[in-house]
Amino acid sequence: MKTNRFPILIAAVALLSWAVAVTAQNPGQRAGGAGRAGTQGDDLGFTDTPMLPGLPYHVHDPDRPHPAVVTPASQPGGPPSDAIVLFDGKDLSQWTFQRRAPGGGGGGRAMTDEMRAQMQKTQASLPPLGWKLENGYVEVIPRAGDMVTKEKFGDVQVHVEFQMPENIQGRSQNRGNSGVLLQSRYEIQVLDSFQSPTYADGQLGAIYGQWPPLVNAARKPGEWQSYDIVFEAPVFEGEKLVKPAYFTVFLNGLLLHNHKESMGPMVYRQVAHYVPQPAEDSLLLQNHNQPVRFRNIWVRRLGGYDRPEK
Repeated sequence: MKTNRFPILIAAVALLSWAVAVTAQNPGQRAGGAGRAGTQGDDLGFTDTPMLPGLPYHVHDPDRPHPAVVTPASQPGGPPSDAIVLFDGKDLSQWTFQRRAPGGGGGGRAMTDEMRAQMQKTQASLPPLGWKLENGYVEVIPRAGDMVTKEKFGDVQVHVEFQMPENIQGRSQNRGNSGVLLQSRYEIQVLDSFQSPTYADGQLGAIYGQWPPLVNAARKPGEWQSYDIVFEAPVFEGEKLVKPAYFTVFLNGLLLHNHKESMGPMVYRQVAHYVPQPAEDSLLLQNHNQPVRFRNIWVRRLGGYDRPEK
């Protein structure tokens, strides 16, 4: 018997169109629902996807830990919800003050008996330890010690704002000199580099004595400036260095260093090299006998990927 196949063909096309529409509305749906996580219509992950290389997770794995929720500050540059606020313009309770060894470079240098004797001889002529706190900022008092955090840190994100005097005097390294020293050792230079020449690896934003910044992003003296620094601490196994320190640095929103390896702790007129150290140590603001001001200082401890959810 001869059959009219045209209506059957129309029905088949309609059924295929419906199937395509359903699939488009539910892109995570697999044949028979295999590998689907969550309720129908949700896209919460898959377990029938390939494994990520070197990881215990599938692509889009529903069991992969979610990152912690951190609330950003309401204003740019402000501390987020997980920050440790080191200075909010009101008090210096998170800090202490200390003097470096005479002739010393970066923090953490061991003091010899000769250095200690020299320091004791000059103690009487030095001002008391401590910087000037007023109007929401803290200002360096020459010869009154470095400002050092009581808490010690390893891998951190650091935000610090600073200002050179508007009527600044001097030239080269004697012009608004200070420094932000991670673990009291690894220095990002603070200096007036606005139309003020000095050696490249000692200007504002340099990893001091090692790497000049990628760009000169300095503002005029008298204007507030900001550093955002990501620091990865070095790792030692006994006396052996297994991973060097790394810096990623932004000045006034511009990238200066992109995961740049440090050669070692800051040193003046020498080649830096590593020596064994604690896994964590203090953040230090350097006193270079220049009236530099600081405000809005906070840090965030940094962890790795795929940490267990709390």
